[in-house]
Amino acid sequence: MDTPSPPPGRARARDLGIRIGRLEPGPLNAITDVAGVLVGHTTLVHGDGRLVVGQGPVRTGVTIIMPSASIGSGEAGRDPVFAGYHILNGDGEMTGLPWVHEAGLLTTPIGLTNTHSVGVVRDALVAISIQQWLAAGQTLGDGGWQDQWANPVVAETWDGTLSDVYGMHVHTEHVRQALERASGGPVVEGCVGGGTGMICHGFKGGIGTASRTVADGWTVGVLVQANHGQRALLRVDGVPVGRALGPDIVPTARAAPPSGGGSIIGIVATDAPLLPTQCRRLAQRASLGVARAGGLGENTSGDLFLAFSTGNAGRLDERGDARRPLEVHMLQNRAMNALFEATADATEEAILNALCMATTTTGVDGRTAYALPLDRLQSLLEAARRDR
Repeated sequence: MDTPSPPPGRARARDLGIRIGRLEPGPLNAITDVAGVLVGHTTLVHGDGRLVVGQGPVRTGVTIIMPSASIGSGEAGRDPVFAGYHILNGDGEMTGLPWVHEAGLLTTPIGLTNTHSVGVVRDALVAISIQQWLAAGQTLGDGGWQDQWANPVVAETWDGTLSDVYGMHVHTEHVRQALERASGGPVVEGCVGGGTGMICHGFKGGIGTASRTVADGWTVGVLVQANHGQRALLRVDGVPVGRALGPDIVPTARAAPPSGGGSIIGIVATDAPLLPTQCRRLAQRASLGVARAGGLGENTSGDLFLAFSTGNAGRLDERGDARRPLEVHMLQNRAMNALFEATADATEEAILNALCMATTTTGVDGRTAYALPLDRLQSLLEAARRDR
């Protein structure tokens, strides 16, 4: 897969000379550095001017993360992965969590979209699963594994400042397109997929990703849908750039959510062999990356994190004899610290990549979310380095 070109005037944090933490990223510095993980987007942009519910303007979409190509392939139970989640603040939605909590298993692709399209994306993933089962020649409704079911994980953040969120413009065909486009390799970031209409720390936000490798050879990858935070609290590598980039430097217009609003979704993937409880611990550390960048998990913010491990891929197939024990691998808990560091660093950098790759966007009623000015950002960071 060819490396996606950044939008004109935009660049990823590392291309700007910004290094978050001491660990090295994977080759792509993306969640797809975890072998088998696929990402696909469908982006919906049309219309300008005054809001007409049901018509637009539309600045939205859907992003799909597949833990492996076999999940959602049409064979239920073929290759689930262990997973766990963490809620920093719960004014948001992520479907399917009760089963993740109960069984520690993720059995479906993950969808990211806007608040009012969660149900549509969830139902679309179910309908697509049913079609795949039938195409695979499976007989439904006969009991056992033939009685298939799907409980997709779909999460949201609010894009109603820039998009006609009430018009529910994401449909089944858009989910199908994102699934068909899902691939390994570089991940398109910024104003794309579920992040198309999102705002982060008072600037245009959206989709961002990053990864880290640890000494034991394991990889951690993170993908965020960033729609949270106050401008005055934004920090980049510890430097309080948000205070310097106030509305007198870059206007917020009417685009910034009210103080305490907005949300972030973080998806953490690793190839380290982790049990569900360890996945939950990894998901918790994503909130540290949010905090380092200036997020607080504020009152009306939906800050939800899901972590999954591909380290037992192929070992968790529950089809066949239910009396047959499954043998799984587990990383020792005392080896988790490196993964904690990797998760916090990759989350922080993923947020920064979302900001750096997003472009100025005008949407509903002429509201504009301005891109983080990269030249000003670099100047502030260089000044901070000289003063250290």
